[in-house]
Amino acid sequence: MADDLLSQLKRMTTVVADTGDLEAIRRFSPTDATTNPSLILQAAQQEGRRARLAEIARHATDIDDALDGVAVEIGSEISALVPGYVSTEVSARLSFDSEATLARARSLIERYGRHGVGPERILIKVAATWEGIQAARVLEREGIHTNLTLLFGFAQARACADAGVTLVSPFVGRILDWHKAQDPEADFAGDRDPGVQSVRRIYEHFKGHGFETIVMGASFRNSGEIQALAGCDRLTISPALLGELAETEGTLERRLAPLGAETRPPEPQDEAEFRWALNEDAMATEKLAEGIRKFMADQRRLEALLGELRQA
Repeated sequence: MADDLLSQLKRMTTVVADTGDLEAIRRFSPTDATTNPSLILQAAQQEGRRARLAEIARHATDIDDALDGVAVEIGSEISALVPGYVSTEVSARLSFDSEATLARARSLIERYGRHGVGPERILIKVAATWEGIQAARVLEREGIHTNLTLLFGFAQARACADAGVTLVSPFVGRILDWHKAQDPEADFAGDRDPGVQSVRRIYEHFKGHGFETIVMGASFRNSGEIQALAGCDRLTISPALLGELAETEGTLERRLAPLGAETRPPEPQDEAEFRWALNEDAMATEKLAEGIRKFMADQRRLEALLGELRQA
């Protein structure tokens, strides 16, 4: 009998759970777990958490303090279930403020320390804006690991590698969404998927130039996208797609493999070059802005929930 696809994938790629659901993490036994404001909101709405979240909210100095307290509480619970990294996101509101991002990241690491979780276990998630990437550069020098998210364009990926970030999360499904909206009749299956093509290009650039930054594909719309990226350093996958892979038997072909550095890296982009290249990429520009707005919308809903609990 053939192995299920998830078991085969785990032998060539580090599987990361894209969820704050502890039961899903227990079920699928991923190496890492990643959260974002949307996933934290979902976890915070679980009835069994309300009493503890109310306690955190009432003891917080302000709503930002409450938000970070909740994120670290859930992240600490997850850290007990996975052997690797747990990603925790800095507020999307700070996406264009390097100094505020630095302060918030350091505060999150300090909070995790009070929960007994060391900095080697945490990835601070930051939006891959110019300001976010520059903050990540400083954090990495301080020994704080970063995960640059909302990454849609090659210019963003290049800048992240130049900054020496630990990990990047290039999105797949949201890139596909944009192209399908532009050309609804096109066939984007398999290797024609523009999100899959984007991750492959980033992976080949990093491996071909000797960058150590981890490539973690994210935001999948179907299991075919995951199979097309088998062999990528890491893939962060929702519980629904993890379940589909676990229940599907067959042969999974490795599609990505590090071939070793072949050439020296190109000269790093400066700010003007980065902003111009991003501006020239309509998809990346639009999806980055949209992603920040969507994360912020869910953060506002979480703020409202915590505000209610503070008053209860």
